[in-house]
Order: sequence, then C-alpha cells, then structure tokens
Amino acid sequence: MRGPYVAVIGAGRATGEQERVAEQVGALLAEAGAVVLSGGLGGVMRASCRGAHERGGLTVGLLPGGDRSEGNQFLTVALPTGMGELRNGLIARTADGLIAVGGGWGTLSEIGFAMRLGRPLVAVGSWAVTAPDGGPTYPVMGSPDEAVAWLLREIAHPTAH
Repeated sequence: MRGPYVAVIGAGRATGEQERVAEQVGALLAEAGAVVLSGGLGGVMRASCRGAHERGGLTVGLLPGGDRSEGNQFLTVALPTGMGELRNGLIARTADGLIAVGGGWGTLSEIGFAMRLGRPLVAVGSWAVTAPDGGPTYPVMGSPDEAVAWLLREIAHPTAH
C-alpha cells in the first residue's frame, strides 16, 4: 500500500505558469510518497504527472474516453472510463485530497464534488469559492510547497471543513 491518493486538478489547456506549479506539486507529492491522480490528459494533468514521474512516483489517470492510449506519457496507470466529464466525480471520490491549479468549468465541478464529499481541498491560483452561507470552504495558497504541506497534514489529521 502506498501513501495517500492526491488528485491534481486543473485546466487541460494550462498556462506555462500553471504547468510549472502543477509539475512542482506532482514532484512534491511523489517525494512524500503520495499517488498522483488526475484526469490523465494534458495541461495541469500532464505537468503534475511529469513532476511525479521524474521523482519516481506513481501516477494514475482516469481518462474521459474509452481509449487507454489517450492518456499522457507520464501515467503509470491509464484507466479509460468512457464517461466524459462525468469522470470528474470519480476523481473526487477516489482521491483522499485534491489540489486545484488554475482550471476552468471542469475544475470547478471537481471542486464542487470534493466539497460535497468532504474531501480536503486546497487551491493554488485556482477558483476561490465562497459557500452561500458563508461557511468554510477551502484554503487558497500562494505556493506549491504550502499547498502540498497543508493537504498532506489535513489528510493525516483531518479537521472540520
């Protein structure tokens, strides 16, 4: 059994800065013994897998289509779901915690699933969502180091979200 499963979520078409952050997040997670989970395609997903792969980490992609070969080249395991965007719920359900880097509407859906499931979640340069009742949501951090450290502590010793 390996360490926690951490989903790195974000845009399939990411900026260079978002890819740099995601790659560092993946590397830090691999160094900590975490399994990096993603949607398995490009952008933030590929960059986080690249960072983890280069540090000898395990990467798992839950692909939207039905073809394993659609996954990025840094995946250890590519799982074709055939579910399209609906696989976002599987990513949130499978993860012990999530880190959002950049992203669009698909990332926001994963954030919503994570919050609904009570999964620890942290963002770096991503959506900052406020609950309608003003209740707690999740932290937005300024660096990959802060985000990874916070999330791994939260997975190991959960507090109320």
